[in-house]
Amino acid sequence: MLRLGRREFGPHEPVVMAIVNRTPDSFYDQGAAFRDEPALARVEQAVAEGAAIIDVGGVKAGPGDEVTTEEEVRRTVGFVAEVRRRFPDVVISVDTWRHEVGEAVCKAGADLLNDAWGGVDPRLAEVAARYRVGLVCTHAGGAQPRTRPHRVTYDDVVADILRVTRGLAERAVALGVPRESVLIDPGHDFGKNTRHSLEATRRLGEMVATGWPVLVSLSNKDFVGETLDKPVKERLVGTLATTAVSAWLGAQVYRVHEVAETRQVVDMVASIAGHRVPAVARRGLA
Repeated sequence: MLRLGRREFGPHEPVVMAIVNRTPDSFYDQGAAFRDEPALARVEQAVAEGAAIIDVGGVKAGPGDEVTTEEEVRRTVGFVAEVRRRFPDVVISVDTWRHEVGEAVCKAGADLLNDAWGGVDPRLAEVAARYRVGLVCTHAGGAQPRTRPHRVTYDDVVADILRVTRGLAERAVALGVPRESVLIDPGHDFGKNTRHSLEATRRLGEMVATGWPVLVSLSNKDFVGETLDKPVKERLVGTLATTAVSAWLGAQVYRVHEVAETRQVVDMVASIAGHRVPAVARRGLA
C-alpha cells in the first residue's frame, strides 16, 4: 500500500503525477505555468483528467540562470498553500533538492518531497521524516543539481540504481519517513546517457522486485528524443510507448506533462494485466 497525504493507493493502482513548473524557463512549456492563475488552471485541468498528484517545481532541472533558495521558496510556497486550499484531497509534491525549501513547503501543506537529485542534500530526508511526509529517492549518478551528464560510465547501470535508491530509501525510513510513503525512481536522463536510460527502462522489473513503489519520470525527456531523433514537442508517442512498457513491468507512479493521454495508457495496461476492469462492458452482451 502506498500512502501519500490523504490518499491510499493499492499495489497495482497506477498513479499519475502532473508536472506544474513554476519556472519561466521550463524546457517543455517555456514558463506557461510561471504565473499563479495559469498554474492553478493547470492544476484544475490535471485533476479533472485523472492526476492524483500535483508535482510543483520551482527550478528547472537543466542548466540556466541561478535560482536562489529564497527565490525557489517564493515560487513554490504560496502556490502550494493555495493548491492545498482549493484541492484538499489532492496529493501535493514538490520537486526540490534543498532542505530549506522542503521545510517551507511542508509547512504550507506539501505531502511529498520529490528529491530528483539523489540525496545531494541529506537534510531533505530529515525534513520528510520530521513532517511525516513522503519522499522520492532518485538515482542521479552522483551528479550535481542542474548539470548534464558528460561521458558517464557504469559497470552495470541498473545495479548502481538499485544500490543507490535502496540505500536512500532505507536511510529515509531509519530517519522516520513512513515506509509506505517512500518511492524509488531510476532517474531517467539524470547522470545517464540515452543507452543507460533505455537499459533502466528495459530492466525496470528489477526495481519493482525490491518491493518499493517505483516512480518513473519519462515525459518528453532527452532519451526519448535521441532514441527517435525528435524535438521536445514531438516526443509524446515515444513517451507513451515507454510509459506502456514501464506500466507492464510494474511501475506505479508516472510524472508527466500530458495527463489525459498517460491516464489512458496506464489504465489500458492495467486492464490487460487483469488489475482493472473495463470502464464499460457491452460488447457481445446485447
